Amino acid sequence: MSFSGIIVAGGSGSRAGPGPAKQWRPVAGKPMLRWSVEALLNAGAKALVVVADPEARNELAAALAGLGGWSFAPGGATRALSVQSGLAALADQPTDQPVLVHDAARPFLTAATVASVLSALADAEGVVPALPVADTLKRGEANAPLTTTSRDNLWRAQTPQAFRRDRLLAAYAAWNGPGEPTDDAQVVEANGGRVVIAPGDPLLMKLTFPEDFAMAERLAGAARVTRIGQGFDAHRWGPGETVWLCGVAIAHDETLIGHSDADAGLHALTDAILGAIGEGDIGDHFPPTDPQWKGASSDRFLKHAVDLVRARGGVLINVDVTLICERPKIKPHRQAMRERLAAILDLPLDRVSVKATTTEGMGFPGRGEGLAAQAVVAVETPA
Repeated sequence: MSFSGIIVAGGSGSRAGPGPAKQWRPVAGKPMLRWSVEALLNAGAKALVVVADPEARNELAAALAGLGGWSFAPGGATRALSVQSGLAALADQPTDQPVLVHDAARPFLTAATVASVLSALADAEGVVPALPVADTLKRGEANAPLTTTSRDNLWRAQTPQAFRRDRLLAAYAAWNGPGEPTDDAQVVEANGGRVVIAPGDPLLMKLTFPEDFAMAERLAGAARVTRIGQGFDAHRWGPGETVWLCGVAIAHDETLIGHSDADAGLHALTDAILGAIGEGDIGDHFPPTDPQWKGASSDRFLKHAVDLVRARGGVLINVDVTLICERPKIKPHRQAMRERLAAILDLPLDRVSVKATTTEGMGFPGRGEGLAAQAVVAVETPA
């Protein structure tokens, strides 16, 4: 069924503790908002509006870098006003088209939940994914006598909630309180609309407090895999005065010959990262036949590979580079190389290793004809 979506991402998230607003915070290496945007796009949303604070456009662009298929609408002072801003941004969509309204604070949305609420909308004016209350409920103030409240017919409402766009618009136009609605189903209910329940998802938890993020990391980790990649590169020596290795310039009586800056360490590392995520090799992304890469700094290639990992919601765990040569001596420069790689990769220094070895005079490195490098990386991505 064709549908559009609205993701409300305009809150300050103050209860989540110090730091940026929670929609920009990483969950398993990916900004929380991105989880929901990717889920709705992958489920087939024809139009998707992200409602956010106009002052947070830079954060929004960073969180959704590389993703198309969504548009921006400015958030309002309340959630209800933000939803109405999103509805207005969908004015070019069919008036009776289903619209799913989702909270950015619920990152683990699945295609199954989307299909479930859309199916239930065929016989209703609104659909709420919900879970039955399982805990015993107590009513009362702290340090005062408590009473037990029946949990029969009580539900924990979730999002995305589904409506026909024209029906939700009409309900908001007629809303007169009391107070601010806490969800969109409440608005349609108050307007006489029939709202039904669809099966909720225990993983569709709302992240509100700091401990919620710790739980989300554990849940996301259970659905993630560790991938290993390895890379190898070699270049021959030629006339020159400087050689680039692992992003560091070393004075030398020769240089490595290549189309770019011939940094074998960065080339091997780039190939290892690309290999870990099944993205081919450095030549696929930066062909040596393309003149724009002649003399290019190889850190551009490495950053590209890391960006591809992050676009998948992945994180780089650690890297290990071995340089194979008789000269120059690597040990005096090894710490600078580690620090340079850590800066490029945005990794702690203890997750970056650079080593060197010789071939005891054997082969092309031993004869002084060239230098080789190999690299191994670990990458964690969604399963």
